[in-house]
Amino acid sequence: MPGKHQHFQEPEVGCCGKYFLFGFNIVFWVLGALFLAIGLWAWGEKGVLSNISALTDLGGLDPVWLFVVVGGVMSVLGFAGCIGALRENTFLLKFFSVFLGLIFFLELATGILAFVFKDWIRDQLNLFINNNVKAYRDDIDLQNLIDFAQEYWSCCGARGPNDWNFNIYFNCTDLNPSRERCGVPFSCCVRDPAEDVLNTQCGYDVRLKLVRGELEQQGFIHTKGCVGQFEKWLQDNLIVVAGVFMGIALLQIFGICLAQNLVSDIKAVKANWSKWNDDFENHWLTPTISEVLSTAGPQQNSLIGAPGLAPPSRHVFFGLGGLYPEPTFKNW
Repeated sequence: MPGKHQHFQEPEVGCCGKYFLFGFNIVFWVLGALFLAIGLWAWGEKGVLSNISALTDLGGLDPVWLFVVVGGVMSVLGFAGCIGALRENTFLLKFFSVFLGLIFFLELATGILAFVFKDWIRDQLNLFINNNVKAYRDDIDLQNLIDFAQEYWSCCGARGPNDWNFNIYFNCTDLNPSRERCGVPFSCCVRDPAEDVLNTQCGYDVRLKLVRGELEQQGFIHTKGCVGQFEKWLQDNLIVVAGVFMGIALLQIFGICLAQNLVSDIKAVKANWSKWNDDFENHWLTPTISEVLSTAGPQQNSLIGAPGLAPPSRHVFFGLGGLYPEPTFKNW
């Protein structure tokens, strides 16, 4: 409408999104660095850092790998998101978005494959657990992880107690000189609530006594395999597990959207600044010929049409009084 001025809001980087992304990622970065430090400290205590070949010598899973890998990924993502948001660096923000997107799609693909190929996943899980049973005494961290799993899920071995025949200390062969021969770890034993002190020798000769009929299986050790118990636990806690994974996925999607929105804001501000700079140069720093003639003296006006001289260049200089066009001449 005439008589009214229209005001257009110029693009700007949203402070809320920027500093929320910064704060979220700095927490992520610190947690990742803490996990990584714990993993490296554990490797240092076990002498792995001084003997790198020990990483491949272990037949089973070294739980420290979980801390190192998860901590490393979290540290890289946290650094990229934190510095990218704080410094408004589009390269780091794009790296953060792409990396986080790849992790999200890997998680999604893993979930779909696990649902479609249930039997294959079950067989691989049995093989994985039995490989770790073989290396039970080779690494203290792996030993603690297996004991925790067997106690938490009230299980023994992958399919049952006889899976401990894969371990050289627990197998029932006549050539086995170990005191733990034909036994199971203490974590397979059914705990007596009245016991105040943990009996770490409760699994000695258990399977040998079971074969002889001296003990009742159900009342002395856990007879169910950990794979079956893990599946049962997933079914019983399906809503909680699904909720946790959905929460993680939503956080990842939210982080990607927030980073991409910040990148769009930065690009819009840069484009607006570039446009304003071009307009400023065209309007203020490039006077027309008529402007040059109006500010030039009579003697300079007569020189413009003189043969052998070029027209004045469109150039300005800054004087004490402000912005002035400065006609310059050069021979053709």
